[in-house]
Amino acid sequence: MESILDKFLRYISFDTASDPESQTQPSTQKQLALSMQLVNELHEMGVSDARLDEHGYVMASIPSNVEGPVPSIGFIAHVDTAPDASGADIRPQIIKNWDGNPILLHKEKNLMLDPLDFPEMTRYKGQTIITTDGTTLLGADDKAGIAAIMYAVQYLMQHPDFPRGAVKIGFTPDEEIGRGVDKFDVKAFGADYAYTLDGSQIGELEYENFNAASAKIHIQGRNLHPGYAKNKMLNAIIIGMELNALLPAVERPEHTEHYEGFYHIVLFKGTVEEATVQYIIRDHDTGKFEQKKAFLTQCVQHINEKYGNNILTLELKDQYYNMRKQVEPHYHIVEKAIRAMETASITPIVKPIRGGTDGAKLSFMGLPCPNIFAGGHNFHGKLEYLPVESMEKAAEVMLNLIELYADNATKA
Repeated sequence: MESILDKFLRYISFDTASDPESQTQPSTQKQLALSMQLVNELHEMGVSDARLDEHGYVMASIPSNVEGPVPSIGFIAHVDTAPDASGADIRPQIIKNWDGNPILLHKEKNLMLDPLDFPEMTRYKGQTIITTDGTTLLGADDKAGIAAIMYAVQYLMQHPDFPRGAVKIGFTPDEEIGRGVDKFDVKAFGADYAYTLDGSQIGELEYENFNAASAKIHIQGRNLHPGYAKNKMLNAIIIGMELNALLPAVERPEHTEHYEGFYHIVLFKGTVEEATVQYIIRDHDTGKFEQKKAFLTQCVQHINEKYGNNILTLELKDQYYNMRKQVEPHYHIVEKAIRAMETASITPIVKPIRGGTDGAKLSFMGLPCPNIFAGGHNFHGKLEYLPVESMEKAAEVMLNLIELYADNATKA
Protein backbone atom coordinates (compact mmCIF):
# COMPACT_ATOMS: atom_id res chain seq x y z
CA MET A 1 0.00 0.00 0.00
CA GLU A 2 1.13 3.53 -0.74
CA SER A 3 1.79 5.40 2.50
CA ILE A 4 -0.62 8.04 3.68
CA LEU A 5 2.31 10.47 3.82
CA ASP A 6 3.05 9.99 0.12
CA LYS A 7 -0.59 10.59 -0.71
CA PHE A 8 -0.69 13.77 1.35
CA LEU A 9 2.49 15.15 -0.20
CA ARG A 10 1.11 14.53 -3.68
CA TYR A 11 -2.18 16.26 -2.92
CA ILE A 12 -0.59 19.40 -1.46
CA SER A 13 1.45 19.80 -4.66
CA PHE A 14 -1.80 20.99 -6.28
CA ASP A 15 -2.64 24.67 -5.77
CA THR A 16 -6.36 24.57 -5.04
CA ALA A 17 -7.13 27.90 -3.38
CA SER A 18 -10.76 28.97 -3.75
CA ASP A 19 -11.78 32.54 -4.59
CA PRO A 20 -14.61 34.30 -2.71
CA GLU A 21 -14.89 36.97 -5.42
CA SER A 22 -15.56 34.45 -8.18
CA GLN A 23 -19.14 33.61 -9.12
CA THR A 24 -18.31 30.35 -10.90
CA GLN A 25 -18.75 26.80 -9.58
CA PRO A 26 -16.11 25.81 -8.64
CA SER A 27 -14.74 29.26 -7.91
CA THR A 28 -11.32 28.39 -9.40
CA GLN A 29 -10.65 25.98 -12.25
CA LYS A 30 -7.37 24.85 -10.66
CA GLN A 31 -9.34 22.90 -8.06
CA LEU A 32 -10.46 20.56 -10.83
CA ALA A 33 -6.89 19.32 -11.41
CA LEU A 34 -6.80 17.67 -7.99
CA SER A 35 -10.39 16.48 -8.32
CA MET A 36 -9.55 14.73 -11.60
CA GLN A 37 -6.43 13.25 -10.02
CA LEU A 38 -8.59 11.74 -7.29
CA VAL A 39 -10.99 10.27 -9.83
CA ASN A 40 -8.09 8.67 -11.69
CA GLU A 41 -6.64 7.25 -8.48
CA LEU A 42 -10.00 5.81 -7.48
CA HIS A 43 -10.29 4.14 -10.89
CA GLU A 44 -6.81 2.68 -10.49
CA MET A 45 -7.83 1.24 -7.12
CA GLY A 46 -10.84 -0.43 -8.72
CA VAL A 47 -13.58 2.04 -7.74
CA SER A 48 -15.07 2.00 -11.20
CA ASP A 49 -17.95 4.47 -10.74
CA ALA A 50 -15.79 7.39 -9.55
CA ARG A 51 -16.75 10.52 -11.49
CA LEU A 52 -16.36 14.29 -11.56
CA ASP A 53 -19.53 16.24 -12.32
CA GLU A 54 -20.00 19.62 -13.95
CA HIS A 55 -20.04 21.44 -10.60
CA GLY A 56 -16.70 20.07 -9.43
CA TYR A 57 -17.94 17.29 -7.14
CA VAL A 58 -16.21 13.92 -7.03
CA MET A 59 -18.47 11.04 -6.06
CA ALA A 60 -17.70 7.33 -5.82
CA SER A 61 -19.23 4.21 -4.31
CA ILE A 62 -17.90 0.92 -2.93
CA PRO A 63 -20.67 -1.72 -2.79
CA SER A 64 -21.69 -3.63 0.33
CA ASN A 65 -20.28 -7.12 0.91
CA VAL A 66 -22.58 -8.16 3.77
CA GLU A 67 -26.07 -9.60 3.64
CA GLY A 68 -29.08 -7.73 4.85
CA PRO A 69 -29.85 -4.01 5.11
CA VAL A 70 -26.87 -1.87 6.09
CA PRO A 71 -26.93 1.95 6.10
CA SER A 72 -24.86 3.54 3.35
CA ILE A 73 -22.13 5.63 4.98
CA GLY A 74 -20.47 8.59 3.30
CA PHE A 75 -17.09 10.20 3.92
CA ILE A 76 -16.44 13.70 2.60
CA ALA A 77 -13.48 16.09 2.40
CA HIS A 78 -12.88 19.31 0.46
CA VAL A 79 -10.20 19.88 -2.15
CA ASP A 80 -9.86 23.66 -1.84
CA THR A 81 -7.54 25.54 0.48
CA ALA A 82 -8.27 28.87 2.13
CA PRO A 83 -7.41 32.03 0.17
CA ASP A 84 -6.02 33.55 3.40
CA ALA A 85 -2.47 32.48 2.46
CA SER A 86 -0.81 31.17 -0.67
CA GLY A 87 -1.32 27.50 -1.48
CA ALA A 88 1.03 27.50 -4.47
CA ASP A 89 4.45 25.86 -4.59
CA ILE A 90 4.16 24.37 -1.12
CA ARG A 91 7.54 23.13 0.14
CA PRO A 92 6.83 21.00 3.19
CA GLN A 93 9.35 20.17 5.88
CA ILE A 94 9.18 16.66 7.35
CA ILE A 95 10.57 16.32 10.86
CA LYS A 96 10.80 12.68 11.91
CA ASN A 97 10.88 11.77 15.59
CA TRP A 98 10.38 15.41 16.56
CA ASP A 99 12.42 16.16 19.69
CA GLY A 100 10.09 18.77 21.16
CA ASN A 101 12.25 21.79 20.34
CA PRO A 102 11.09 24.83 18.29
CA ILE A 103 10.89 24.16 14.55
CA LEU A 104 12.43 26.84 12.33
CA LEU A 105 10.22 27.58 9.34
CA HIS A 106 11.90 30.57 7.71
CA LYS A 107 15.26 31.92 8.83
CA GLU A 108 15.06 35.35 7.16
CA LYS A 109 11.58 35.99 8.59
CA ASN A 110 12.54 34.48 11.96
CA LEU A 111 9.39 32.42 11.74
CA MET A 112 9.13 29.29 13.85
CA LEU A 113 6.76 26.88 15.51
CA ASP A 114 7.50 27.13 19.20
CA PRO A 115 5.80 24.90 21.79
CA LEU A 116 5.81 27.91 24.11
CA ASP A 117 3.40 29.60 21.69
CA PHE A 118 1.56 26.40 20.74
CA PRO A 119 1.65 24.13 23.80
CA GLU A 120 -0.58 21.53 22.13
CA MET A 121 2.47 20.61 20.02
CA THR A 122 3.98 18.78 22.98
CA ARG A 123 1.44 15.98 22.51
CA TYR A 124 3.29 15.00 19.35
CA LYS A 125 6.83 14.69 20.64
CA GLY A 126 8.49 11.68 19.01
CA GLN A 127 6.11 11.73 16.04
CA THR A 128 6.60 12.81 12.42
CA ILE A 129 5.57 16.45 11.97
CA ILE A 130 4.96 18.09 8.60
CA THR A 131 5.29 21.88 8.51
CA THR A 132 5.48 24.64 5.92
CA ASP A 133 8.68 26.46 4.93
CA GLY A 134 7.17 29.69 6.25
CA THR A 135 6.05 31.05 2.88
CA THR A 136 2.72 29.25 2.28
CA LEU A 137 0.04 27.38 4.13
CA LEU A 138 0.40 23.59 4.29
CA GLY A 139 -2.99 22.47 3.03
CA ALA A 140 -3.78 19.95 5.76
CA ASP A 141 -7.19 21.64 5.72
CA ASP A 142 -8.43 19.53 4.11
CA LYS A 143 -5.91 17.47 2.18
CA ALA A 144 -5.19 15.53 5.35
CA GLY A 145 -8.85 14.50 5.22
CA ILE A 146 -8.52 13.58 1.55
CA ALA A 147 -5.40 11.50 2.24
CA ALA A 148 -7.11 9.68 5.13
CA ILE A 149 -10.13 8.84 2.98
CA MET A 150 -8.03 7.70 0.02
CA TYR A 151 -5.82 5.58 2.28
CA ALA A 152 -8.91 3.90 3.80
CA VAL A 153 -10.36 3.30 0.31
CA GLN A 154 -7.05 1.76 -0.75
CA TYR A 155 -7.25 -0.58 2.25
CA LEU A 156 -10.83 -1.58 1.47
CA MET A 157 -10.05 -2.35 -2.16
CA GLN A 158 -7.00 -4.44 -1.19
CA HIS A 159 -8.99 -6.28 1.49
CA PRO A 160 -12.25 -7.22 -0.23
CA ASP A 161 -13.40 -9.35 2.74
CA PHE A 162 -13.34 -6.40 5.15
CA PRO A 163 -17.00 -6.23 6.30
CA ARG A 164 -18.80 -3.19 5.00
CA GLY A 165 -22.07 -1.79 3.88
CA ALA A 166 -22.10 0.53 0.89
CA VAL A 167 -19.41 3.22 1.30
CA LYS A 168 -19.85 6.56 -0.43
CA ILE A 169 -16.93 8.90 -1.11
CA GLY A 170 -17.28 12.62 -1.84
CA PHE A 171 -14.82 15.44 -2.51
CA THR A 172 -16.13 18.98 -2.74
CA PRO A 173 -14.78 22.35 -3.96
CA ASP A 174 -15.15 25.78 -2.35
CA GLU A 175 -15.75 24.75 1.26
CA GLU A 176 -13.43 27.50 2.49
CA ILE A 177 -15.61 30.21 0.96
CA GLY A 178 -18.87 28.75 2.26
CA ARG A 179 -20.16 27.35 -1.04
CA GLY A 180 -18.89 23.78 -0.80
CA VAL A 181 -22.18 21.92 -1.14
CA ASP A 182 -24.45 24.52 -2.72
CA LYS A 183 -25.01 22.23 -5.73
CA PHE A 184 -24.23 18.90 -4.08
CA ASP A 185 -26.73 16.22 -5.15
CA VAL A 186 -27.49 14.40 -1.89
CA LYS A 187 -29.77 11.90 -3.63
CA ALA A 188 -27.13 11.02 -6.22
CA PHE A 189 -24.51 10.65 -3.46
CA GLY A 190 -26.69 7.93 -1.98
CA ALA A 191 -25.58 7.92 1.67
CA ASP A 192 -27.93 7.53 4.63
CA TYR A 193 -25.43 9.20 6.95
CA ALA A 194 -22.05 10.81 6.38
CA TYR A 195 -18.98 12.19 8.12
CA THR A 196 -16.71 15.00 7.03
CA LEU A 197 -13.03 14.46 7.82
CA ASP A 198 -12.28 18.13 8.27
CA GLY A 199 -11.44 18.57 11.95
CA SER A 200 -8.20 19.49 13.62
CA GLN A 201 -6.46 17.71 16.51
CA ILE A 202 -6.67 13.97 17.01
CA GLY A 203 -9.86 12.95 18.79
CA GLU A 204 -12.03 15.87 17.69
CA LEU A 205 -15.65 14.97 17.04
CA GLU A 206 -18.11 17.75 16.31
CA TYR A 207 -21.82 17.82 15.66
CA GLU A 208 -22.46 21.45 16.61
CA ASN A 209 -21.27 24.47 14.68
CA PHE A 210 -21.83 28.18 14.44
CA ASN A 211 -24.83 29.80 12.85
CA ALA A 212 -23.14 32.08 10.34
CA ALA A 213 -23.86 35.28 8.43
CA SER A 214 -21.86 37.73 6.36
CA ALA A 215 -22.30 41.50 6.33
CA LYS A 216 -21.02 43.81 3.60
CA ILE A 217 -21.41 47.53 4.24
CA HIS A 218 -20.80 50.23 1.63
CA ILE A 219 -20.08 53.70 2.98
CA GLN A 220 -20.68 56.66 0.71
CA GLY A 221 -18.67 59.61 1.92
CA ARG A 222 -18.32 63.17 0.66
CA ASN A 223 -14.86 64.36 -0.28
CA LEU A 224 -13.82 68.01 -0.42
CA HIS A 225 -10.57 69.90 -0.20
CA PRO A 226 -9.51 69.38 3.47
CA GLY A 227 -8.77 73.09 3.84
CA TYR A 228 -12.42 73.93 3.24
CA ALA A 229 -14.10 70.81 4.65
CA LYS A 230 -15.60 72.08 7.88
CA ASN A 231 -19.22 70.93 8.30
CA LYS A 232 -19.16 69.56 4.76
CA MET A 233 -16.82 66.57 4.49
CA LEU A 234 -18.06 63.05 5.28
CA ASN A 235 -14.96 60.86 5.59
CA ALA A 236 -15.98 57.31 4.72
CA ILE A 237 -12.92 55.90 6.52
CA ILE A 238 -13.78 57.69 9.76
CA ILE A 239 -17.44 56.66 9.50
CA GLY A 240 -16.37 53.04 9.07
CA MET A 241 -14.22 53.29 12.17
CA GLU A 242 -17.15 54.83 14.05
CA LEU A 243 -19.39 51.94 13.01
CA ASN A 244 -16.84 49.37 14.15
CA ALA A 245 -16.50 51.11 17.52
CA LEU A 246 -20.24 50.60 18.12
CA LEU A 247 -19.79 46.82 18.12
CA PRO A 248 -18.82 45.30 21.48
CA ALA A 249 -15.06 44.79 21.66
CA VAL A 250 -15.46 41.76 23.94
CA GLU A 251 -17.36 40.01 21.14
CA ARG A 252 -14.39 39.83 18.79
CA PRO A 253 -12.80 36.44 17.94
CA GLU A 254 -9.67 37.17 19.94
CA HIS A 255 -11.75 37.51 23.12
CA THR A 256 -14.16 34.57 22.70
CA GLU A 257 -14.09 30.77 23.09
CA HIS A 258 -16.29 27.68 23.49
CA TYR A 259 -19.93 28.67 22.79
CA GLU A 260 -19.28 32.41 22.66
CA GLY A 261 -20.14 34.09 19.38
CA PHE A 262 -18.50 37.09 17.75
CA TYR A 263 -18.40 39.87 15.18
CA HIS A 264 -15.26 39.60 13.06
CA ILE A 265 -14.17 42.42 10.75
CA VAL A 266 -12.52 40.72 7.79
CA LEU A 267 -12.09 43.61 5.36
CA PHE A 268 -11.85 47.40 5.50
CA LYS A 269 -10.80 49.28 2.40
CA GLY A 270 -11.55 52.59 0.81
CA THR A 271 -10.93 56.30 0.63
CA VAL A 272 -12.49 59.47 1.99
CA GLU A 273 -15.02 59.30 -0.84
CA GLU A 274 -16.22 55.73 -0.24
CA ALA A 275 -15.27 52.61 1.69
CA THR A 276 -16.31 49.00 2.18
CA VAL A 277 -16.39 47.10 5.47
CA GLN A 278 -17.08 43.38 5.72
CA TYR A 279 -17.90 41.28 8.78
CA ILE A 280 -18.70 37.70 9.56
CA ILE A 281 -21.16 37.07 12.40
CA ARG A 282 -21.11 33.81 14.36
CA ASP A 283 -23.01 32.25 17.27
CA HIS A 284 -24.02 28.71 18.23
CA ASP A 285 -27.25 29.90 19.84
CA THR A 286 -29.92 30.77 17.28
CA GLY A 287 -31.45 33.49 19.43
CA LYS A 288 -28.13 35.20 20.08
CA PHE A 289 -27.28 34.87 16.39
CA GLU A 290 -30.45 36.74 15.44
CA GLN A 291 -29.70 39.37 18.11
CA LYS A 292 -26.23 39.97 16.69
CA LYS A 293 -27.60 40.51 13.20
CA ALA A 294 -30.29 42.82 14.54
CA PHE A 295 -27.75 44.85 16.55
CA LEU A 296 -25.48 45.36 13.53
CA THR A 297 -28.52 46.48 11.54
CA GLN A 298 -29.40 48.97 14.31
CA CYS A 299 -25.84 50.32 14.29
CA VAL A 300 -26.07 50.92 10.55
CA GLN A 301 -29.42 52.68 11.01
CA HIS A 302 -27.93 54.84 13.79
CA ILE A 303 -25.08 56.00 11.52
CA ASN A 304 -27.54 56.75 8.72
CA GLU A 305 -29.72 58.79 11.08
CA LYS A 306 -26.66 60.73 12.18
CA TYR A 307 -25.20 61.51 8.75
CA GLY A 308 -28.13 61.11 6.39
CA ASN A 309 -30.01 58.23 4.81
CA ASN A 310 -28.13 55.86 2.51
CA ILE A 311 -24.68 56.89 3.70
CA LEU A 312 -24.38 53.23 4.72
CA THR A 313 -25.83 50.37 2.70
CA LEU A 314 -25.95 46.97 4.40
CA GLU A 315 -26.01 43.60 2.63
CA LEU A 316 -26.62 40.90 5.24
CA LYS A 317 -26.71 37.21 4.26
CA ASP A 318 -27.06 33.99 6.24
CA GLN A 319 -24.38 31.45 5.30
CA TYR A 320 -25.14 28.27 7.27
CA TYR A 321 -26.78 27.06 10.47
CA ASN A 322 -25.98 24.90 13.49
CA MET A 323 -26.21 21.25 12.45
CA ARG A 324 -27.03 20.06 15.99
CA LYS A 325 -30.76 20.34 15.32
CA GLN A 326 -30.44 17.95 12.39
CA VAL A 327 -27.94 15.50 13.89
CA GLU A 328 -29.39 14.94 17.37
CA PRO A 329 -32.41 12.94 16.08
CA HIS A 330 -29.80 10.51 14.68
CA TYR A 331 -27.45 10.63 17.66
CA HIS A 332 -26.34 7.04 17.09
CA ILE A 333 -24.03 8.32 14.35
CA VAL A 334 -22.19 10.38 16.98
CA GLU A 335 -22.11 7.40 19.36
CA LYS A 336 -20.63 5.21 16.65
CA ALA A 337 -17.91 7.77 15.97
CA ILE A 338 -17.07 7.77 19.68
CA ARG A 339 -16.80 3.97 19.67
CA ALA A 340 -14.71 4.04 16.50
CA MET A 341 -12.23 6.37 18.16
CA GLU A 342 -12.11 4.39 21.39
CA THR A 343 -11.43 1.23 19.38
CA ALA A 344 -8.45 3.07 17.87
CA SER A 345 -7.23 3.95 21.42
CA ILE A 346 -8.20 7.60 20.93
CA THR A 347 -9.90 9.69 23.61
CA PRO A 348 -12.82 11.42 21.87
CA ILE A 349 -12.99 15.20 22.25
CA VAL A 350 -16.63 16.07 21.62
CA LYS A 351 -16.95 19.82 21.29
CA PRO A 352 -18.65 22.48 19.17
CA ILE A 353 -16.96 23.66 15.99
CA ARG A 354 -15.99 27.32 16.19
CA GLY A 355 -16.59 27.48 12.48
CA GLY A 356 -18.49 25.46 9.92
CA THR A 357 -18.07 22.53 7.59
CA ASP A 358 -19.76 21.16 4.51
CA GLY A 359 -21.49 18.83 6.95
CA ALA A 360 -23.48 21.70 8.45
CA LYS A 361 -25.23 22.45 5.18
CA LEU A 362 -25.50 18.78 4.25
CA SER A 363 -27.28 18.09 7.53
CA PHE A 364 -29.94 20.64 6.56
CA MET A 365 -30.12 19.05 3.09
CA GLY A 366 -31.19 15.74 4.62
CA LEU A 367 -27.80 14.09 5.16
CA PRO A 368 -26.84 14.12 8.88
CA CYS A 369 -23.11 14.71 8.84
CA PRO A 370 -20.89 15.17 11.94
CA ASN A 371 -17.24 16.14 11.60
CA ILE A 372 -14.18 14.02 12.49
CA PHE A 373 -10.58 15.10 13.00
CA ALA A 374 -8.05 14.92 10.17
CA GLY A 375 -5.06 15.89 12.32
CA GLY A 376 -3.87 19.33 11.26
CA HIS A 377 -3.29 22.44 13.38
CA ASN A 378 -3.05 26.20 12.80
CA PHE A 379 -5.12 26.10 9.61
CA HIS A 380 -5.15 28.87 6.98
CA GLY A 381 -1.66 30.21 7.58
CA LYS A 382 2.08 29.72 7.43
CA LEU A 383 2.21 28.13 10.90
CA GLU A 384 0.09 25.16 9.85
CA TYR A 385 1.42 21.73 10.79
CA LEU A 386 0.31 18.10 10.71
CA PRO A 387 1.39 15.07 12.75
CA VAL A 388 1.41 12.14 10.32
CA GLU A 389 0.27 9.74 13.02
CA SER A 390 -2.91 11.77 13.56
CA MET A 391 -3.76 11.51 9.87
CA GLU A 392 -3.17 7.74 10.04
CA LYS A 393 -5.53 7.52 13.01
CA ALA A 394 -8.22 9.39 11.05
CA ALA A 395 -8.09 6.65 8.39
CA GLU A 396 -8.26 4.00 11.13
CA VAL A 397 -11.34 5.64 12.65
CA MET A 398 -12.99 5.68 9.22
CA LEU A 399 -12.39 1.93 8.82
CA ASN A 400 -13.66 1.27 12.34
CA LEU A 401 -16.85 3.17 11.54
CA ILE A 402 -17.43 1.13 8.40
CA GLU A 403 -16.97 -2.08 10.36
CA LEU A 404 -19.24 -0.91 13.18
CA TYR A 405 -22.15 -0.20 10.84
CA ALA A 406 -21.70 -3.55 9.10
CA ASP A 407 -21.38 -5.40 12.42
CA ASN A 408 -24.52 -3.83 13.87
CA ALA A 409 -26.47 -4.75 10.78
CA THR A 410 -25.33 -8.39 10.71
CA LYS A 411 -26.14 -8.80 14.43
CA ALA A 412 -29.60 -7.36 13.84
